[in-house]
Amino acid sequence: MIQHETTQQFTIINQGDISTPQGFIAGGMHIGLRANKKDFAWLYSTKLASAAAVYTLNQFKAAPLIVTEDTLKQSSGKLQALVVNSANANSCTGQQGINDAKQTQAWAAQQLHLEAKHVAVTSTGVIGEYLPMDKIEYGTKHILDTQYAIPNAFNEAILTTDTCTKHTAVTLTIDDQTITIGGSAKGSGMIHPNMATMLAFITTDANIANDDLTTLLKSSTDHTFNMITVDGDTSTNDMVLVMANGCAHQTPLNPQHPQWTTFVTAFNYVCNYLAQAIARDGEGATKLVTANVNGASSTSDAKVVAKSIVGSNLVKAAIFGQDANFGRIITAIGYTNCDIQPNQTSIKLNGIAVVKHGMAVSFNEDEMSQTLKHNDITIDVDLGVGNHKATAYGCDLSYDYVRINASYRT
Repeated sequence: MIQHETTQQFTIINQGDISTPQGFIAGGMHIGLRANKKDFAWLYSTKLASAAAVYTLNQFKAAPLIVTEDTLKQSSGKLQALVVNSANANSCTGQQGINDAKQTQAWAAQQLHLEAKHVAVTSTGVIGEYLPMDKIEYGTKHILDTQYAIPNAFNEAILTTDTCTKHTAVTLTIDDQTITIGGSAKGSGMIHPNMATMLAFITTDANIANDDLTTLLKSSTDHTFNMITVDGDTSTNDMVLVMANGCAHQTPLNPQHPQWTTFVTAFNYVCNYLAQAIARDGEGATKLVTANVNGASSTSDAKVVAKSIVGSNLVKAAIFGQDANFGRIITAIGYTNCDIQPNQTSIKLNGIAVVKHGMAVSFNEDEMSQTLKHNDITIDVDLGVGNHKATAYGCDLSYDYVRINASYRT
């Protein structure tokens, strides 16, 4: 049953995803890239959509990302479809990888009667292996077959080591029209600020020009997807892509529109929800860790400190062990190059003060032990040197992380 939760500005559709906005169709199927799980997915818009994307900062950018980036330039930021495969990253595959990504794009475009420049392609999985193109061709031939055009099949087909699908949607009213924003994502390992083996797709039936959509995506990514970390590794295939097809028929949205801020708030919610879902599902993770940093001298410093805390292996290990070792947190703060005044820094762990103005604070060990059993752990830091803040998300580090990654290819 689809559940709805209403805020002051928008309604959350808990089971929504990228196919929830008007005019978007998603599906997925098994084509043999994985042993017995869905591994090929597609998204199709009934109308040509404005599109924008942000990509990995890893210098070994995978072939499909190179092709998609070039495609968006050729099409002046317009897309109508997206094809995704899991199990194989098509990365470190040279010119053949580029050719294979373009061939995938061409097959999908032919099936959908589109120009190739209006189809994005992306892949996720093992690095350094060529795509089995006979299987990819088989998948493209079944795009939009009704038996496979199932929204959650898309959400399942994009996964690799994820333990669950990640998706949401929201609705809001603009110009007396219902606007919907949906999102689906994957990511569990090789997750670090500036993205990683992370794919996120966002759709909306709002009418937004490419330039405004690009600016919005970059801004939102900066404080959502780029503020998560699982293991400190930035991969070759990560991408966040958004499509706005205008099927809601409202007045074009832009920063001058009186309800632009409302739309931005809803868009940021979708991005932040997906970012947290990725952090929560970190490989082997048992807890979501949120670091709220306040009192920084700059937003940049606040971000660096928050990322340092959730990215510290010692902090992550302590959280897994349910050990209130705040010395790990102090260390992670201290080795940054930020403006830190130790005698003004205070820390709370799940709301319990452990450091005040640089000094340890006595706390009830039993109370702390109970709170550290929770699935959600919050670390609040007040640097006491300014009024800027930031939040980062991560997870604990368990024995299972090593087990999963020691046998990733096998």
